[in-house]
Amino acid sequence: MSGNGALHREVLDRADVGFGVTDGQGVLRWVNPALAEILGVAVDRVAGRSLPALLPGAPERPRSGLALLTPSAYRRGHRWLEVACQPLGTEDELLYRVVDVTAWRDRELEATHEADALRRAQVLGRMGTWEWHIAEDRVVWSDTLLEMFGFPPDTELDFDAYADLVHPDDLSMIQATLEQAMRTGAGFSYTHRMMLADRRTERWFECFGEVVTAEDGTPLRALGTAHDITRARRVHDELLALAEQDPLTGLANRRAVTRELERRLASGGQGSLLLLDLDNFKDVNDLRGHAVGDRLMKALAGTLRSRLSGSGPSGSGLIGRLGGDEFAVVLPDCPPEKARLVAEGLRDAVAALPPVAVSARVTVSTGVAEYGAGDTWELVLANADLALYASKAAGRNRVTVYEPGHYADTAKRVSVMDRLRAALENGGFALHAMPMVQLASGRTLGHELLLRLEDHQDPPLGPAEFLAEAERSDLVLDIDRWVLSTAIDALVAHPGLDLRFNVNISGRTLEDEDFGGFVLDRLATAGVAPGRLGLEITETAAVTNLDAARALALQLRGFGCRITLDDFGSGFGSFVHLKHLPITGIKIDGEFVRGIDERSTDAVLVSGIVEIARGLGLSAVAEWVERPAQVETLTRLGVRVGQGFHLGRPIPLTTLLSGDGVSPDGALSSPRVGAEDGARS
Repeated sequence: MSGNGALHREVLDRADVGFGVTDGQGVLRWVNPALAEILGVAVDRVAGRSLPALLPGAPERPRSGLALLTPSAYRRGHRWLEVACQPLGTEDELLYRVVDVTAWRDRELEATHEADALRRAQVLGRMGTWEWHIAEDRVVWSDTLLEMFGFPPDTELDFDAYADLVHPDDLSMIQATLEQAMRTGAGFSYTHRMMLADRRTERWFECFGEVVTAEDGTPLRALGTAHDITRARRVHDELLALAEQDPLTGLANRRAVTRELERRLASGGQGSLLLLDLDNFKDVNDLRGHAVGDRLMKALAGTLRSRLSGSGPSGSGLIGRLGGDEFAVVLPDCPPEKARLVAEGLRDAVAALPPVAVSARVTVSTGVAEYGAGDTWELVLANADLALYASKAAGRNRVTVYEPGHYADTAKRVSVMDRLRAALENGGFALHAMPMVQLASGRTLGHELLLRLEDHQDPPLGPAEFLAEAERSDLVLDIDRWVLSTAIDALVAHPGLDLRFNVNISGRTLEDEDFGGFVLDRLATAGVAPGRLGLEITETAAVTNLDAARALALQLRGFGCRITLDDFGSGFGSFVHLKHLPITGIKIDGEFVRGIDERSTDAVLVSGIVEIARGLGLSAVAEWVERPAQVETLTRLGVRVGQGFHLGRPIPLTTLLSGDGVSPDGALSSPRVGAEDGARS
C-alpha cells in the first residue's frame, strides 16, 4: 500500500462518519469502524452481511440525504441517521455514507417545542414580540403579535404601516421614546392606542423594549414586547370615572375639581373659582335626618347644573361637590365681576328651592376667588375659602369676592398656634382611642388613637380646626412625635392588656428624614414589639409625597411595623401607586361606606377595593360604620374589620387603660350617630 493509501485508510478509521462498500445486491464488502459501531457489528465480522438487513430502510440504489429513525443498539430510545448512497468506480459497487444526527435533531425538536410553548404563552398572555433592524429599517413581528393586530401570520408590516394604525395623539410619544432610547442605549417603555387591521377596533398596548448597540454605541436593533392591556385599561377608566364622581349628586368630587383647577393654571388660563356652602345645613341633618339632607344635596346639584350651563364665556364650568355641604365651580375665562353675578344667580336659585320637607328657607354663602398665571390651586382654594368665611361672618346668604384684606380677618387664627404650642408644653393634648372591630364577632382588634385639644380655653377647637393650622408649620412634627411617644409609653405601661395602636402621621412628617429612626429608636428603647404599633398615612399625603412615603414605609415595615393607607378610595387615580408603596393595609374611605347599604355604586367601589386589597395581601378596614345594615353589607362584600360610632365611640385613652367603659363585644351596642359626627372623629 502506498503512503497516500495508508493515510487515507487511517483517516477513514478515525472518522466519526460511517463509510461502507457493498456490491450490487447490498452485501457488505468493507466498512470503517464508525459504520461498524452504528450497525452494532464488529469490523472483522461485517464482510458478507446484508446492509439492508443490518440497517432497515437503507437505500438500495444511489440516493442522497435520506433520514432514518432507527432503534439504538448502544443507547436507550432512538437515533436519527442520515444515509447517502452513490456509485463507486466502474464495478457494480455502492459507497454508503452514514452520519448519526440524533443530537442535532433532538436539539432541533427541543427548539421547536420551546418556540411552540413560547407562542402559546404569548397567545394566552395576549403578548407578542417585535424586532426592528435599524440599518435595514425592517421590522419583524411575531405571528402572535400580528394576530393581535388583526393580520394573518407572516404579514409584511413596515413601521409606516404600523404608525398609520397608531392613535395620532400617541405617535409622537412613541417616536420620541424610541429616539431617546437609541441615543442613550437605555431600556424603554410606553403605552399607546392603535386601530386593528379592520380600522374599526381600538386596542391599548403596553410595550417594553431595549436597544442592542455595537461596540461604538451605534444602535443595531431594537427588541420589544407588546401586551394587550385593553381590558385592564377599560376597568381602570371605569373605576377612575366612578371615583372622580360624587356618588350622591353625580357631580365631580374634590379630586376632580382640584385637578381641573391645576390643569387650568398649568396652561396659563385665567378665570374664577366659586366656593358655595349651604347655611345651617347641619340643622337639616339633625332635625330631619340624613335622608332629607341627601335629597337637598341632589336638588342643589340639579340647580347648579341647570343654572351653570354655559356660564363661562368659553363654555360651561366644572361643577363639583367637595364634601358635606360644600360645592365648587371652576369658571374658565370668567373675571371676578362676572363670577359674582353668576354666584348671585345661584344664591337666588337656591333660595327659591322647594322646602324639601324642611320648614326653614335654605340659603347658601359663596366665596369668589380669581385665578391666573403664577397661582397655585392651593392658593386659589384658600382665597376662595377666606371669601366664603367672610360671607358667613357677614350674616350668610351672600356673595363675597376675595380681597387681600380678607387675610387680615383671619389674623385671630394665629392664636390657635399659640394654644397648640402651649398645649404641647403644658399637657393640653389628649388621646382618645377608637376601636377597630372584627365585624363577624364584635371583638376589638386594636384602636386608632385620635388627637384632642383639651386646654380648657374658649372657644373649644376640634381636630379639623387645629390640625390644619398645625400642618402649616413645623409644629406638627413635634405633635406627631408626642402622639407616637405617648402611644409607646402606654404600650410599655400596660403589657398585659394586649393592646395594638394605630397613630396618624401628617404629610409634613413624611418629609422628616429623621422620623423613621425616631420611631425605631423609641420602640427599641421601650422594648415594644413593632407589630403592636401601626402608622396611618392618608392617601392624599402618600401620593403627594410618594417618594418620602415609600422610604418611610420601607424602613418601618422592615422592622415589623404596620403601615396603613388611610381614607383609601378618595382617589382611584392613585391606584397605580399601590404597587410602589410597601403598606400592610388600607382603610376604606368613609364616603363609600356611608351609603353602602343604600347605593349600589358604593357597594361596587368597595367590592373593587376589597378585591384589590386581597390580591395585594393587604388588610382592609371600613370607616364610618354607623348602623347594623352597613355591617351586613360590608360582611357580604368581604370586609372583615370596621370602625365607626356603631361599633364603638372614641373614649379617652386613660379610660381605656384603666379598664373602665370598655364593652367586651367591641361596643356594638353604642348609640347610633350621624355621619358628620363620625367624620369629625
